Amino acid sequence: MSNQEFAVPLSLESLAENHERFLRFLGSRIADRATAEDILQSAYVKAMESAEDLRSAESIVAWFYRILRNSVIDYYRRDATRKSAFDRLSAELPVSYETELRNQACACAAEMILDLKPEYREAIEQVDLAEEGVERFATTKGITVNNATVRLHRARRALAGRLTQVCGVCAEHKCVDCTCRHR
Repeated sequence: MSNQEFAVPLSLESLAENHERFLRFLGSRIADRATAEDILQSAYVKAMESAEDLRSAESIVAWFYRILRNSVIDYYRRDATRKSAFDRLSAELPVSYETELRNQACACAAEMILDLKPEYREAIEQVDLAEEGVERFATTKGITVNNATVRLHRARRALAGRLTQVCGVCAEHKCVDCTCRHR
């Protein structure tokens, strides 16, 4: 057996002996300990795969630190690429579908609100659509907050009943795919 064949496996033991030092090295560069441990494990695999590139047993620790530094650089490059892709995707997508869904649902319900009793229609228009608080609605109508809350509840129930009547299953299961026939 040649000296080099014997030196590489023996020197790989020194990597295991320095495990905590390597982990501290990574920990000072990577905030998440689990990520640092994953990088260290991957570096061990790289070291095993390229152990034949090692020329002397004395340089294995320095050689492994090079692998660790390159692994940290690769990690941050991948992370930056991932963040960049996420930022591009976020810029392309609307911030929220809530407005779009609300507009679609409101378009369908707007016609049906007209069929409600005037006091119910006013409650839904002011509290739900104009986003006025129940307290403010009660004040403008000269009624108690409790009365306004009951009126709003009844108005919503009446609208839900009308939506179910016109839209059927669509309204009942809240699918917001308003392809039903209005009226």
